Amino acid sequence: MIRVATLNVWGRQGPWPSRLALIRQELADLSPDVIGLQEVWRHEGRCQAEEIAGDLGYEIAYAPASTADDGRIQGNAILTRLPIQEQHHIPLPVAGYEPRALLYVQAGPLPVYVTHLNWQPDHSAIRQEQAHFITAHMTSSPAVLLGDFNATPDSPEIKYLTKAFTDTWTATGDGTPGDTFSRENAFVSQYADEPTRRLDYIFTTAKPVRTWLTFTTPKNNIWPSDHYGLACDLNLP
Repeated sequence: MIRVATLNVWGRQGPWPSRLALIRQELADLSPDVIGLQEVWRHEGRCQAEEIAGDLGYEIAYAPASTADDGRIQGNAILTRLPIQEQHHIPLPVAGYEPRALLYVQAGPLPVYVTHLNWQPDHSAIRQEQAHFITAHMTSSPAVLLGDFNATPDSPEIKYLTKAFTDTWTATGDGTPGDTFSRENAFVSQYADEPTRRLDYIFTTAKPVRTWLTFTTPKNNIWPSDHYGLACDLNLP
């Protein structure tokens, strides 16, 4: 059995040192074999993926997606305890908007893909194009696709992905909506005028055993991120 997880880490926004401590503690407790991270910043020689991995025994793969005016790079990362045998950074179609990327890593026996799709509410057509692009690149099976898809389960882009892959929350979650962007999280209610909904997913062609929400517990009213994470135990053929 292999445990995979995903988390949008929200860059260095908010009280990052306190958030980092919460993320690292839960990561140590959760102990996934592989975790995909989105909104991972790299700037002036410092990479959040390295800060998060620390001494927890993970290999790191990082794929830059966009660069801000101040030189800050934002991208996706994979932390894995399975050996990295191959990795690729694949730019996504974005129709002239902020660059997005797909990170592929062959982690031991498991092909792992991590992505972060366009966030704008009216960009469903672009996200659909990105979803088609991703499935065209996922030619190995079993595989897992982790990320922040910025779309709800009833959207055309997610409906398309669920035709190609198993949505592990729908298959093996606890029967609740599985919201990963929640106004119960102070970082959402304070900084975003947006409704509670599910935006983050674990898709797979393997067999999911159990899926659950992670990184949901605050300390002193500080949450690990503005998104909750997901974890899933998978059986491989």
